[in-house]
Amino acid sequence: MIDRARLAQKCSTWNIALTDAQLDRLDRYAELLVDYNQKVNLTAITSPEGIEDRHFADSLLFAAQPEVEGALVDVGTGAGFPGIVAKIYKPSLSLTLMEPTGKRMEFLQYVCAALGLTGVAFAKERAEEAARKQWRERFDVACARAVAPLPVLAEYCLPLVRVGGLFVALKGPDADAELAGAKNALQKLGGRYEQTRAFALPDGSERRLLYTKKISQTPTVYPRNGGKIAKKPL
Repeated sequence: MIDRARLAQKCSTWNIALTDAQLDRLDRYAELLVDYNQKVNLTAITSPEGIEDRHFADSLLFAAQPEVEGALVDVGTGAGFPGIVAKIYKPSLSLTLMEPTGKRMEFLQYVCAALGLTGVAFAKERAEEAARKQWRERFDVACARAVAPLPVLAEYCLPLVRVGGLFVALKGPDADAELAGAKNALQKLGGRYEQTRAFALPDGSERRLLYTKKISQTPTVYPRNGGKIAKKPL
């Protein structure tokens, strides 16, 4: 399905080395994704090189960051990006895939079983509801890709992160503008913006990783319900 040598070469430019076993799993993942996508809408990207660039290389770039360790929650993971790829790259991660859509959750469970991944939990919940239950302030790292604008995303993710942990948002070229509009939200939710790391993906598109550290507990009034978060971002 994927061109393993091509993917390995692209990742090597970031000093990301992939083993044969990891490439085998990624190849199988791509096959399962394309096959399952025929019956459930998981992704618009189905070409081998598109999957390599926009799903795998992108997710590996996040996974290779040294701070990505311990208990990771991937919020609104969709078809498993970046969470499942991160787990393939760093098997020691304790991964929770958070996805409210039942059909997508069924795919996530199916693909993790098919790939033989262990130490993965599945939360079929909206993040704002999960953070009011057992998942609150439980994770070392929360990540999200292509889910919502940063002020909204922060209210989904930061309540899930323990004090001292990180919220990492995977954003595109508009990251700076989103950040400017999210400073108030980050502060109210117990976060402090740390840094942005900028990269170019193999297809030339821009990737920005926005790091926010959790410096104090999120006030109990947050997160609000989903409607309020979307209509009146912090």
